[in-house]
Amino acid sequence: MKQKFMSKALAATALASGVLLGAAASAENVTLTIESWRNDDLTLWQDKIIPAFEAKHPGIKVKFTPSAPAEYNAVLNSKLEAGSAGDLITCRPFDASLALYEAGRLSNLADLAAMGNFSDVAKSAWQTDDGSASFCVPMASVIHGFIYNKEAFAELELAVPETEEEFFAALEKIREDGSYIPMAMGTNDQWEAATMGYNNIGPNYWKGEEGRLALIAGEQKLTDEAWVAPYETLAKWGPYLGDGFEAQTYPDSQNLFTLGRAAIYPAGSWEISGFNTQADFEMGAFKPPVQAAGDTCYISDHTDIGIGMNAATANPEAAKTFLSWVASPEFASIFGNALPGFFPLSKTPVELSDPLAKEFVSWRGECESTIRSTYQILSRGTPNLENETWGASVAAIKGASAPADLGKELQSGLASWYAPQQ
Repeated sequence: MKQKFMSKALAATALASGVLLGAAASAENVTLTIESWRNDDLTLWQDKIIPAFEAKHPGIKVKFTPSAPAEYNAVLNSKLEAGSAGDLITCRPFDASLALYEAGRLSNLADLAAMGNFSDVAKSAWQTDDGSASFCVPMASVIHGFIYNKEAFAELELAVPETEEEFFAALEKIREDGSYIPMAMGTNDQWEAATMGYNNIGPNYWKGEEGRLALIAGEQKLTDEAWVAPYETLAKWGPYLGDGFEAQTYPDSQNLFTLGRAAIYPAGSWEISGFNTQADFEMGAFKPPVQAAGDTCYISDHTDIGIGMNAATANPEAAKTFLSWVASPEFASIFGNALPGFFPLSKTPVELSDPLAKEFVSWRGECESTIRSTYQILSRGTPNLENETWGASVAAIKGASAPADLGKELQSGLASWYAPQQ
C-alpha cells in the first residue's frame, strides 16, 4: 500500500511538474505579430524596439510584419476576414481605424491604465466620436512649421520671423536678393498646399482646437473670417514660390530645398530624417508666424500613428502587456530618437538628440496643439472636405479664386451632407 501510495504521489508530482513545465513552455512560446504599413521602419523594430521589449518581457516574442503602405488597408482587411491577422494592428488616424473598431476588429482599450499617459488630443485620433472608447495606443505625431537654410539666413542677415509681417518681409528680402528661391513649395500634387499651407498656418486663425471643435459642432462655418483668412494669406505666397511652381511636384520641392536653392520650406517634421541625409547645410525651424506679436500661437501637432489589439487575438494579455509598454517613456525615447520628426505622444517628456526635431517639439511648450481641421468627422461625406481643401488651397495660391468664394464653396459642400452645418 505504501509503495502504491508513493507511486501515485510520484505520478501526481510528475503530472504537476509536467503541467508547470508545459505552462512555462507555453509562456515562453507566446509570439505576438504586428501588422503595419510602415515597412521603412522594419530595421528600427528589429534592431531596437523589439529587443528592448523582449529584454524586459522574456516570455513574449514579437514579430514585426509590415505590408507595402499603399496595400496595407486591403491586405489587413483580407487577413482580418480570414482570421490570419496579427495580434497587434498599427492604426492610421481617425476614420479607417474607427471603421475597424466599429466592425469589431479592434478591442476597446479604454480600461488600459497606460492610456492615462496621453492627452485627450493625442487620443482623439483613435476614439469613438463621443470619446467613450479608445481602440489604439497613440504612438507619434508630426508637427507642422517651416524649415529654413541657416546659411542663407546668415548670408542675407535675416532674423527668424515670428509674426506674419516679419515673415513676408523676409520673403521679400530673399526675392529681392535673387540668390535663392524664397520658399520651396509647388501646387502640382495639391495635398501639400493644404497640408503644409492651409493646415500649417490656419490654426493661428481659428485658434486650434477651439475652432476645429466649433466647426464640427456647427457653431462656426467655413465662411467665417477665421476659416477664410488663411486663404487670404496663402494668396500672398505665389510670388515667393519661384517660377513654374504650378507644375512643381512634392519631390521637386524637396530637392530644391536640400540642394540649397531655396531658403525656406513649408514643412512637416516627417522631412527631418530625409533632409538630414540630403542637405549639406545647417537647418533650423520656425513655427507658423502669428498675426501680431504677443498672440497665442497654435501648432498642428497631428496624430499620425497608433497601435491597437486585434479583437480576435489568442494572446490578449501578452498583447496588453506590449501595448502598455508602447505607452511607456522607454518606448517613447527609442521611437522618438530613432525616427526624428515622429514625436511621441505620451505626456512624459522625451529627451531628443536631433537638434531640428528638438526645435519642432519645443513648440509644444510654447503653443497650443491641435490636429488638421479636416481629419475628424468632417471628411466622411461627399464632397470630402479634406480633398476639397486641397483644391481650395491651390486655387488660393494661384489666385484662381477669391478666398471668400472658396469659403462659400467649401461650406456649401460640407452643408450638403453634414447635419450640424445645415
